[in-house]
Amino acid sequence: MKLSWKRALRPAAALAGVLALVLLPATTAAAAEQSAPRSAAAASSGWNDFSCKPSAAHPRAVVLVHGTGGNSVDNWLGLAPYLVNRGYCVFSLDYGRLDGVPFFHGLGPIEDSAGELSAYVDRVLAATGTDEVDIVGHSQGGMMPRYYLKFLGGADDVHTFVGIAPSNHGTTLLGLTKLLDLFPGLEDAIGGSAPALTQQVAGSGFLQRLNDGGDTVPGVEYTVIATRYDQVVTPYRTQFLEGPNVRNILVQDRCPVDISEHLTVALVDRVTFHETVNALDPAHATPANCFS
Repeated sequence: MKLSWKRALRPAAALAGVLALVLLPATTAAAAEQSAPRSAAAASSGWNDFSCKPSAAHPRAVVLVHGTGGNSVDNWLGLAPYLVNRGYCVFSLDYGRLDGVPFFHGLGPIEDSAGELSAYVDRVLAATGTDEVDIVGHSQGGMMPRYYLKFLGGADDVHTFVGIAPSNHGTTLLGLTKLLDLFPGLEDAIGGSAPALTQQVAGSGFLQRLNDGGDTVPGVEYTVIATRYDQVVTPYRTQFLEGPNVRNILVQDRCPVDISEHLTVALVDRVTFHETVNALDPAHATPANCFS
């Protein structure tokens, strides 16, 4: 009996582990470094530089919102410099931090994280002297701002929202989340420690409230960028939004041989970078392909 009991718990333990690691940045080794020097380096290169003033060509600052288990630096080591080099004022925040957990953020209640985003956007608007920002987010960061837009008045301050591999309608984790139904108390245990994990499970109460009444709000331009090979937010088509102001993009429609998955699609994928800039500046958009 003892052996059978242990075997029965293995799937639950595996699910807890997957949920706990979901969307950790691919640069996990880099997260062991001191955060202050990395932040200083980002600022010195024009990223998170609060003296930056948007230009006539790019009149809105871009706020980057990391994913679950990510942070304001590691999640954006590729895209932030890409945008800075093209003349954008770029900012990123840490949100959803838990006491005693360094580097790995986005774990707290998503409603609270949306409030943190609201305050950060206000700070960026005050520093740049502009009326609106654009937001680009990855995974939870590509979904959480929708709460800010819908319930916290963010639609008045945001022009364009780009979600990269976003958990818009939750995830099944390739079916692993069904194990939550088989082990009573497991969901409460995980959610009690890191609420954002279970809030992103397909069918959660949080997601039902977020998506009730429609995916979008008026006045904001939405772009969703997804990859067919996403192994975290599954099925990948649940990432897409419906609404009059939406562009849904599948990376493989631009480059059939692109094999980016959930992490690399935001960290290094050139199609994603290209389409992000197209969304931020549609008047000068150019076709994205394997050679972008």
